[in-house]
Amino acid sequence: MTSETDWTFVPAELDAFLSDKGHNALLGIRYHAHGPGWVELAMAWQEGLVGDEGEGSLASGPMMTLMDNAAGTSIYLRRGGYLPQVTLDLRVDYLRPTRRGADLICRTECISMSPTIAMTRGVAYEHSPDDPACHVTASFMLL
Repeated sequence: MTSETDWTFVPAELDAFLSDKGHNALLGIRYHAHGPGWVELAMAWQEGLVGDEGEGSLASGPMMTLMDNAAGTSIYLRRGGYLPQVTLDLRVDYLRPTRRGADLICRTECISMSPTIAMTRGVAYEHSPDDPACHVTASFMLL
């Protein structure tokens, strides 16, 4: 395992990885912010990602991808490096529809870690984490 003294989180490196190719790039997932114990990733609202045309709210698939990536990134920060891990469980509790035209931000933190399992929690929101569209909890196997 890489120790925290051997690795420094560089947001530009994460953005380069997320925007390089594949699913994350198509969804426009990007770094937003981080601090001690937490990270935020964001996804721009796109017409092609709308699941409810009447409300203009995002479909659940892109939202879950954003939340899975944010949860995983919070573990990278806690472990001190981009080390292998696998999502075991991702639970999303939807509280309200997302808002038409607003970027979705997911803020997560790694709340517990054993040698083999990490647990995370977070919220997805548009303007304030105090008004979340959903809550997320996830567990990961550490490899």
